This record gives sequence, C-alpha cells and structure tokens, in this order.
Amino acid sequence: MKKIGLFVLLLLLIVLSVFVGVKDISLTQLFQWDSQQQLVLLTTRIPRTISLVIAGSTISISGLIMQHLTQNKFVSPSTAGTMDSARLGILVVMIFFPSAPLLFRSFIAFLFAFGGTLAFIYLTRFLPAKNQVMIPLIGVMFGNIIGSVATFFAYQFQLVQNMSSWLQGNFSTVMKGNYELLYLTIPLLIITYLFAYRFTVVGMGEDMATNLGLNYQRIQLFGLGIVALSSAVVLIMVGNIPFLGVIVPNLVSMRYGDHMKNTLAITAVGGSIFLLACDVLARVVIAPYEVPVSVVVGVLGSVIFIALLMRRKTA
Repeated sequence: MKKIGLFVLLLLLIVLSVFVGVKDISLTQLFQWDSQQQLVLLTTRIPRTISLVIAGSTISISGLIMQHLTQNKFVSPSTAGTMDSARLGILVVMIFFPSAPLLFRSFIAFLFAFGGTLAFIYLTRFLPAKNQVMIPLIGVMFGNIIGSVATFFAYQFQLVQNMSSWLQGNFSTVMKGNYELLYLTIPLLIITYLFAYRFTVVGMGEDMATNLGLNYQRIQLFGLGIVALSSAVVLIMVGNIPFLGVIVPNLVSMRYGDHMKNTLAITAVGGSIFLLACDVLARVVIAPYEVPVSVVVGVLGSVIFIALLMRRKTA
C-alpha cells in the first residue's frame, strides 16, 4: 500500500511541476488552450518535468548500482569521482572540439567517467572494506583532485565561467529540443532491471558471486559502464546533482531491504519524487526568481547524508 502511495505522490508532484512557475496556469485555463499556454506547456514545463523524472530516477539507480558493486552504502557517482571525471572529459571537448555534436561530447564524457570510476575501484582495493566512511571519503578526495585539474585547465583556457554555469545542476534552461538525449538512459534502466539479480549477487562479494557461477569482474565492469554512461548523459543535459545517488538508495534500503530487483522501481520513483520536490521548492523560495536545484538538493541532501552517517555510526 505504501508503494502505491509513492506513485500517487509522484503523480501529484508531476502535476505541480507542470503548473508552478513564473507564468501562472490554472486547470480551468487548460481548456482554452491558447497559443501562449501551448508555448509554455509544450516548450518548457512538460520537457522540464520529464527531464526531472528521468534525471532523478537515473541518478538514484546509478547510486544503487555503485553501492552494490562496491559493497558500500555511501558510494555514488558524486562520491566516487565519476561526475568529476566526466566534467574533465567535457572540458577536453570544449578545448579541443568546441563545435563537436552533443553525442560526441557525451561519448568523451562517458570515456572519462568510466576511466575515473575504474581508477576509484582500483583504489578501494587498498582500503579497509569494513570502514564504510573511509571509501566515500577517499572518493570525494579523488574527485576533488580531478576537479582541481579540470579547474586549472579551465583557467588556462578561460573557460571557468562557461564550464561552471553549464555544469551547475539547473533545469530552468531545459526546453523542447535540448533535453531529448536523456531518453538514452531509459534503456539503460531497463538493462539494469534485467541484470538486477546479478548486481545483487555481486554486492555479496567476489567469493559468493564466483560460487554462484558469475564472472565477478565482468559484471562489475558492465555495471560501472552503465553508471558512467548514465552519469555522463545527465551531467551534459542538466548538470551535477549532488547527494541524490546516496540518500535515496539508503532511504529505500532501510524500508524495503537490499534485494535490487525488489527495490529498483521504488528507488527510481523515490529519486524522481525527491528531485521534483526540490525543483518546485527552488522555483518558489525566491519567486519570481529561481534557485538552481543543485543548491536545494545539496542543502537537504547534506543534512540527510549526515543523519545517515550518524545512524550508521550508532548502529
């Protein structure tokens, strides 16, 4: 019954997202359907809402995959250097291929994100696996090093402002015709569901996975590839959204357990709900102006993240 409540809440937030904004639109005005309303709804509001739903579910599921692959509850693309590596890849494209098409930029960002994530996984082999806080802490430090390198070269080529404004998590610029690449993550989510059992087994450890007949390293590389590609697409389309990939999978696992196939849909819905709620709040907190949604997610997510750390410490 609670699962149905989550879907109802998602639908309510979708409707709210469509109608909240600088331009007031009421339900009664929908039947008039003039040209101005058509422009606002079809060009901005509906594409923005769709991108929020897709991005929220994608980031949350990417965090869920990484937590299973690393056997650590606090690892996600934002705490494993994945997003920072993708950002470095985007900077390389901006420097050497400034007129490259979007698909090429996504591909380069994916390669850097995948390589950075592999480097992080390699580092975790030298860390104590039982220390749940140490691994994401090293991941954050690793990501900051990569981010510092990206910032250094951005200064050298006078691209700091361009890169910062482009990669800041913000859905206000999402419009019809410039967000459709996000649909690429939908088949990735379907593939994740098909491999959910394997990811769950891999999350039990290499010995368990091998005993059950799975190729541990192959499944791990496959999962990291899904995470890297999803993260690269989201980063290019809407920017970086912090903490979402950590807190939503943790909140879901606390209530519904750790079997990935059972929690995958709930995690996707939970991520969409959280991001939609933060985006609506970002629109109304200083209306008619708008706060970047990454700021709202960062504030709320950091509080929840600290609470999760404290709960883990006392457990």
